[in-house]
Amino acid sequence: MTKIIALTNQKGGVGKTTTAVNLAASLAALDRRVLLVDLDPQGHATMGSGVDKHELDGSVLEVLLGDRGAAEVILDCPAAGYALLPGNGDLTAAEVALLDRKAGRERCLDRSLGDVAGEYDVVLIDCPPSLNMLTVNGLTAAHGVLIPLQCEFYSLEGLSALLDTVEQIKDSVNPSLEIYGILRTMFDSRNSLTRDVTKQLRDYFGDTLLKATIPRNVRVAEAPSHGLPVTKYARFSRGSQAHRVLAKELIRRLSL
Repeated sequence: MTKIIALTNQKGGVGKTTTAVNLAASLAALDRRVLLVDLDPQGHATMGSGVDKHELDGSVLEVLLGDRGAAEVILDCPAAGYALLPGNGDLTAAEVALLDRKAGRERCLDRSLGDVAGEYDVVLIDCPPSLNMLTVNGLTAAHGVLIPLQCEFYSLEGLSALLDTVEQIKDSVNPSLEIYGILRTMFDSRNSLTRDVTKQLRDYFGDTLLKATIPRNVRVAEAPSHGLPVTKYARFSRGSQAHRVLAKELIRRLSL
């Protein structure tokens, strides 16, 4: 059965898109059929997959608005190893258009993915770094949520608001939505704050806190400028290896 996973955190700069791109590539390298959905108007997941967001013939915008089917817009990204439903700055128009709809606006992505999700083992949704209608669409379409989190105080504070949003989505439109895991990114075990935040997360969330961590790594930062996941750009780097460990942990957890 296809697993649809929304990667979300309303705090920017926590490595959400980086995780989405490199997790997609890592799962694909482990023989999973993967679709990455770029639901962020910044279009960074699209660019990181080797696709120019300024030269799109179609995007997730048209899919959300019902103008085109997802199958018409999905692109193959052979260098990255997965399929992509691309996005760009046009998605800001989708945010406005969805707000104007009176009924069913939170289910637009869910309905669109229903036609294609069965062709993949995993669908990863890169949500915007805000709790807006695009993010609501991502959470409504998903079976579970993966939360990338930097080990610092403000990240913990923002996590509370995100968990409240997840509960609201469960109560209103997606009762089966789960938290699949909390992922520590930009991780440095030598940092005392990192250790303190890890302890708090482990005490509160238990096994929901993933064992895998993503370290700060220059190769991870360089890879998007080459339009490649780090697993393709610098296969043997620490960042690449960390994302493979993450993929294997999720495969075990979710029976992917």
